[in-house]
Amino acid sequence: MRADAARRRDGLVRAARHLFAVHGSDVALEAVAEAAGVGIATLYRNFASRADLADEVALAILDDVRAAAQDAAEQMGSAPVTAWHGYVRRLVDLDLGALSAALAVHLADDLSATVRTAQDEALSGVEDLLAQARAAHLVRADLSALELVLAIGLITRPLPDAVGRRAPDLVGRLTSILLDGMRPTTPDA
Repeated sequence: MRADAARRRDGLVRAARHLFAVHGSDVALEAVAEAAGVGIATLYRNFASRADLADEVALAILDDVRAAAQDAAEQMGSAPVTAWHGYVRRLVDLDLGALSAALAVHLADDLSATVRTAQDEALSGVEDLLAQARAAHLVRADLSALELVLAIGLITRPLPDAVGRRAPDLVGRLTSILLDGMRPTTPDA
């Protein structure tokens, strides 16, 4: 793929990711094309369907989740608390609510094999990090990778404007509450 074509494709995925996070995956594809600075024909040359675009958004986010877990795992030995808290906050910054929206396209159908494989790999990396966090007594024993990712996805879902105005730091506050709630009740938990 030519460099300019790759940039346009990446721009479409970034625009879709942002718009899925803000408006859900049913956002008009024309709005995605416009946000990426291309025409709708360019979007359809790159993605034959909404499901294909949703797959690419999901793959991009899952790759970011996997990379974030790997980075945090590398830091766990020297600064476990900083690494763990940094990881959770990095997940928040990934707009995992967009992943939920992207995968919602597939509720009636099975996930594509590519997305399922990426999801399995990402969750495996998160599970490995959770094992390190458990060993450092930072998380409770019963927290699964899927639960963590879904919880972050839920607290990063778009909020109605009125809620955002009344509670402008709601996501940050919920992240702190989540971090507190994930701690074991005893060192052996």
